[in-house]
Amino acid sequence: MNRLRVLVAIWLAWITVVGVLHADSSPPRPPRTANGLALTPPMGWNTWNRFGCTINETLIRQAADAMVSSGMRDAGYVYIVIDDCWQGERDAKGNIQPDAQRFPSGMKALGDYIHAQGLKFGIYSDAGKLTCGKRPGSLGHEYQDALTYASWGVDYLKYDWCSTYTQDARSTYETMSDALRATGRPIVFSICEWGLNKPWLWGETIGNLWRTTDDIYDHWEGRHGFEHSVMDILDLQVGLETYAGPGHWNDPDMLEVGNGKMTLEEYKSHFSLWAVLAAPLMAGNDLANMSADIKTILTNGEVIAVDQDPLGIQASRVAKHGDYEVWARPLKGGGRAVVLLNRSASTHAVTVTWDDLHLPANLRLKVRDLWAHRDLPEASGRFSADVPSHGVVMLRME
Repeated sequence: MNRLRVLVAIWLAWITVVGVLHADSSPPRPPRTANGLALTPPMGWNTWNRFGCTINETLIRQAADAMVSSGMRDAGYVYIVIDDCWQGERDAKGNIQPDAQRFPSGMKALGDYIHAQGLKFGIYSDAGKLTCGKRPGSLGHEYQDALTYASWGVDYLKYDWCSTYTQDARSTYETMSDALRATGRPIVFSICEWGLNKPWLWGETIGNLWRTTDDIYDHWEGRHGFEHSVMDILDLQVGLETYAGPGHWNDPDMLEVGNGKMTLEEYKSHFSLWAVLAAPLMAGNDLANMSADIKTILTNGEVIAVDQDPLGIQASRVAKHGDYEVWARPLKGGGRAVVLLNRSASTHAVTVTWDDLHLPANLRLKVRDLWAHRDLPEASGRFSADVPSHGVVMLRME
C-alpha cells in the first residue's frame, strides 16, 4: 500500500512538471485588438422587422433600388442586411448554400447587385447548430462559413444566439470574430446575443456592436413575451453609455419606424432617441412602399448627424422627473445634443438646465431645433419647451 502511494505521488508530480513545462513553452496569446471598422454607428436596412422569413432575392433587389431612389443611401444608409431564413442546406463538403427557390441567382450575384448600387452587403447566421428560424447555423463551421461569406462579398455579419444551450458566449463570439478576420476581408461583426451575457463588458475587441436586449417590437411601451417596446428598451440603456464608442457600439436593436403600430410622433421619438444614443440605425420597414412622412423621419440629416458624430459618445439620461426626461451627449466641437422626452399622455413642458449638462449657469448657448430645422433664441441657464405626448424636442446647443 505504501509503495502504491509513493508511485501515485511520483506520477502526479510528473504530470505537474510536464504541465508547467508545456505551459512555459507555449507562446503567450497576443492581446485582442479592435478590427478598425464601424468608427461611426452602422446605418442600413434589415429584412427581419417587416418581412421575417418571407424573403427572396426579388425583395432584396427592390430594397436596394429603393434605398437609392428614396435618398436613404445618400443620407448614410449603406448596409442591406439579409436576416434569417436565406439558408438552404450544406453541400457534401459542408459549405452553406442559399435556399435555391428563394435565391436562385445565388448570394454572390445578389451581393454584386447590392454593391453595384453603391451599397454594402450584410448577412445573418447563428452561433448554434440552428438559427432562430431553424436553418443551419454556423457552430462547427465558423471558418468555413466566414470564407464563404467573404467569397460572396459580404461586408457585415449579424450573428444570433439561438440553439446555443450551454455554449460560452464570449469564446463562441471570439471564434467567429477570428474566422472573419482570417478571411482578410473587412466584415463588420454584429453580436446578437440579446445582452444575456453582458457583451458590453467583453465585446469591444470581438465585435463592432452588440445587442443590449431581446428583440424590439413595434410598440411605444410594454413587453410582449421576450419582445421589448421602445420605452422599455430605452430604460435598459441607462448605465451602458460608458461602454460605447468608435468601433464598438451598444445596439438597442433595429428601427421600427414605418411598420404601422406607432404614431408618427412616436416614430419621430424612436428615431431621435436611437440617434442620441449613438445607436446603429438599421431601418426595418418596407422601403419600396414607404410614405413621405416616414421617409422624412428616416432621412432627417440633422438628426443623423448627431448619431454619426465622430466623438461617438452615447447619451446619458441627465434628468428624469416622472414622465419627463432629458437625454444629452457631447458633440465634436464642444456642442451638446439634447432630447427632451415626454412619456405622458398629454403635452407638457420639459426643461433642461445647464447644471444637467455640466455647464456654467451664465453660459449663453445657441439653440437649434433639429425637427423644425430652425434656430431658436439663445438661452442661458436653462431651456424649456412644450413637448407633445409621446414626443420629443431634439436640440443642438453650442
